[in-house]
Parts: sequence; C-alpha cells; structure tokens
Amino acid sequence: MDPKIAKADKKIQDMAEQKQKKDSSDRKVGSEIFDKTTLETLYKLANQGYIDVLNGAISTGKEANVLKGIRKNNTIVAVKVYRIATSDFKKMNYYIDGDPRFNVKTKNKRQVIYNWVSKELKNLTRLYKAGVTVPKPITHSNNVLIMEFIGDEEGRPSNTVKDQRPENPENFFNQLLVELKLFVNEAKLVHGDLSNFNILNHEEKPVIIDVSQSVVLDNPIAKELFERDVKTLVHEYKKLGVKTSTEEVYEYINPKFS
Repeated sequence: MDPKIAKADKKIQDMAEQKQKKDSSDRKVGSEIFDKTTLETLYKLANQGYIDVLNGAISTGKEANVLKGIRKNNTIVAVKVYRIATSDFKKMNYYIDGDPRFNVKTKNKRQVIYNWVSKELKNLTRLYKAGVTVPKPITHSNNVLIMEFIGDEEGRPSNTVKDQRPENPENFFNQLLVELKLFVNEAKLVHGDLSNFNILNHEEKPVIIDVSQSVVLDNPIAKELFERDVKTLVHEYKKLGVKTSTEEVYEYINPKFS
C-alpha cells in the first residue's frame, strides 16, 4: 500500500474509531462510508484544519451520513459524507440537468457525486448570503461536505420537525414561510424536496437543510418542484393544526418563474 494512503487510512480510522466502537451496526456503517477515496479526502481536510476528530453520527441515510466533526478549538462541525455505492445517480442527474452551473455531462458515478456535493455547497452559499436560515457552508472536497453544526452547546444536534413538533405550529409555520420567500425570491432557488424531514426545529425556529437537489428558478423543472414543495408543506402543517392553503402560500411567496 502506498505510504500516503496507509497514513491517511490510519488517521481517519482513528478519527472514526470512537463512533465505530459503539456497536456492530456502527462498524457496518463505518465500513460502508470510509472507502479509500473517502479516507484520503477526510485526511486532506484534517490536514487543512477543518476537522480533527469524528465523533458520532448526526443522521444516517441511504445516500449520505452526517457525522459530528470536532476541530482543534473544540468547535463542532457537521461532516456530510456521501456514499458512492448506494447513491441514486439517476435522481442526481435529474436535478443537475438543466442547471447552468453544471454544464459538464458525465456518466462517471463518482464524478456525479462530486458534482452533487459541489452543488450542495453552492446552494448553501447562495442561500446563506440571501439571508435564509441554513447551516453555514464551510468547505467541500470530493464526496465530503463540511458545514455548520446546528444544535446546543452540549453537542446535541437539533431534531427535524418530523421528530420534534413545534410548541406553536402556527408561529413556526409563519417563520418558515418567511424563510421560503427568501429562498425563492432572494436566493432564486427552489428546494425541491421540502418537508418536515428537511427542516430542523432549532430552538423553535426553522432551519432548512438538505439542499443538494435545489434548482435555480430558470430550471425547466423549478415550477413543478415549487408546487410540490408547497403542497407537501400545506399538507404537513394542516395535520399540525395550522389553517392554511396552497393558494395562500403561493400568493405570499409569489415566485417569478421564467
């Protein structure tokens, strides 16, 4: 084995050891996401000072795991690692096609994921600059994205709305609509998969996450995705007791599609 790869493997395996020691399921997850290229990528990011230790999972999914990264100054960051083996490349290409920021066509699965991660960073940056409450983007490399950790001072991550219902759903929904208006009209993006699975309840305020699939307003599928997002939100918040309608939300956001 190349000495550099061996060194990278040991460094990141040491970083992940705390997580993988917990039980056999953690060890299985670790073996699935820490392939050679991911180990090298994490090693590079560690050398650049973005992370020092990986310390437990924030969330796990079919396509990506979000881990807690500890920096040398003891601050926490969120480290999102996309899995090469289990990602849905057809879905990724569907959301990348039509985006003028990604004109390079490729059938290479690894490159599709790298484009996907780059797209998520670009979307986060655009949203953050527009004043939307999203995790602050930090950096990315290959299939790894590093961003702000959303949680409390003890290192406990904020739950999604699906797992933690707001104490005042109507007030929370109104705040969410303000965020959505900024999302569409200032950042000029449509989320594309907005639901209570992708909204954090952080101290009774919404934080929108998982924006990798978000598309620009002049994308041919933007209007369709926006209408789907609105329909989903109205359905979910009506179940929480909020009086609203798709017409009311659409009128408030008033998107301008080309």
